[in-house]
Amino acid sequence: MDWPHNLLFLLTISIFLGLGLPRNPKGKRKGPGRPGTLAPGPHQLPLDLVSRAKPYARMEEYERNLAEMVAQLRNSSEPARRKCEVNLQLWLSNKRSLSPWGYSINHDPSRVPADLPEAQCLCLGCVNPFTMQEDRSMVSVPVFSQVPVRRRLCPPPPRPGPCRQRAVMETIAVGCTCIF
Repeated sequence: MDWPHNLLFLLTISIFLGLGLPRNPKGKRKGPGRPGTLAPGPHQLPLDLVSRAKPYARMEEYERNLAEMVAQLRNSSEPARRKCEVNLQLWLSNKRSLSPWGYSINHDPSRVPADLPEAQCLCLGCVNPFTMQEDRSMVSVPVFSQVPVRRRLCPPPPRPGPCRQRAVMETIAVGCTCIF
């Protein structure tokens, strides 16, 4: 076996055995952690510190990450190919999928952030994994997710006044998948 197969085998075994997952010993109550316990996630911050964090700090980081993605899309040296093909040489999941997709910028000036990266399917059908050709007996469809944004609410033009913002969830395409 080569190393990717070994890695896949180890990952499968660890998932099957539940290694790396937090366990709930008998007698311990389930539910939110007590102060001083660790929050789930790669950073393992104490829960009492997480609860004391400013509520908008996470949203600011989220919006900053979205802005970085949009900037990468705008500054990309890769040609905007709209070709239905799988590129196994790339590690980008959108180009390795059997239902590949590209990204475009969804612009809405009344939204914060105004620009969001949005997935667009590159194939009508799906790429057959055996022939690596498009198969129209299957269909590529977008996968949607709800993302938090803020809407600018401004009074109508005859009335002056400040604009307000309201947090809402907006549905946006985040990838594509293959269906029969």
